[in-house]
Amino acid sequence: MTRRRRSLLINGLLVVVLLGAGVAGYLVFFGSSGNAQSTTTARTAAAANRDVSEVVTASGTVQSSFSAAASFGASGTVTEINVKVGDAVTKGQQLAKLDPTQAQLQVDIAQGNLNAALEKGTGTNALLTAYRQTQLALQQAKDNLAATVLTAPGDGTITSVTGAVGQKVGSGSTSSSTGSTSSTTTTTTASGFVVVTDLKNLVVKANVSESDVSKLKADQAATVTVNAMAGTPVQAKVTTVDLTPTTANNVVQYGVSLALTQPPAELKPGQSASVEITVASAQGVLAVPAAAVQTVSGASSVQVVENGAETRKTVEVGVRGDQYVEIKSGLTAGEEVVLPQVSTSNSTNRQQQPGTGQFPGTGTGQRNGGGFTGTGR
Repeated sequence: MTRRRRSLLINGLLVVVLLGAGVAGYLVFFGSSGNAQSTTTARTAAAANRDVSEVVTASGTVQSSFSAAASFGASGTVTEINVKVGDAVTKGQQLAKLDPTQAQLQVDIAQGNLNAALEKGTGTNALLTAYRQTQLALQQAKDNLAATVLTAPGDGTITSVTGAVGQKVGSGSTSSSTGSTSSTTTTTTASGFVVVTDLKNLVVKANVSESDVSKLKADQAATVTVNAMAGTPVQAKVTTVDLTPTTANNVVQYGVSLALTQPPAELKPGQSASVEITVASAQGVLAVPAAAVQTVSGASSVQVVENGAETRKTVEVGVRGDQYVEIKSGLTAGEEVVLPQVSTSNSTNRQQQPGTGQFPGTGTGQRNGGGFTGTGR
């Protein structure tokens, strides 16, 4: 073999090797990378016995179970204020007092008129009417005298004192209060001469959607998480559910009150909270993940794996929780139910940067590099 033929043969072999390397490189970089190949993986879960709970969630606010704004029921000048903010008081305890001079004078006059009417007797209709009028006048005078003393409308803590000694006040409502334990709703005054608030028996007021209110009733268990004390959930129970809704921005909600079982000592009225009310529960029942249950027109079913094949079974469901659903019939423990498929992406070309091909080329293809490059996805 001549030197020239030997050279040509070697060059030919080099060309074949280079072409093979090029093809292999192309396959490595483009044959299985480019856009990530999407595959689906079937997931299953076994039906098993567990506890299932359905909860209704809501946001709420910590409030006092009793708060009253008390004002004098008579006119006069304030001569005494017997309490200050932070003092604990009991119902009927004296809080403040007006100058009773004028009120006492009216009582004395009314008593004199009554005595005079008694001396005249009640033998005629006119005398009897006069006597009754003096009785009424005396009672009114006594009530006005009693109204010069302001007393606590209930047990609690003084949270506001707006008056001062020497201030002249006019007659007004004696008190206005709210209480979650009452079956009637009373008007709440923004402020009074003195405000008494029960800081021990705190409640949570929450709002639930109109779609959930039918599930609520008194004595249902609940868990309250105060945002300021997120690590200390408080057990509670439903006490009342409002019969009439409130509407704001076309959203209809119903108020619900919850009594706290053992509220933390640092709990304060006005703090915001999250509420979870257990409306249904079942212990140790057969259940499957909620994602496996499909309900159409009131009929529920699940996809199960039997002998390597998937088949659909109709089931009767009970308590529907966020994570698990109770299965009353149609399945047995241990049966594998199919969960929704999850797409996964497989890519072998992890070294190449999107949009920068190893082989020159232009274009707007979705593959990375080569003659298909441009903006790789």
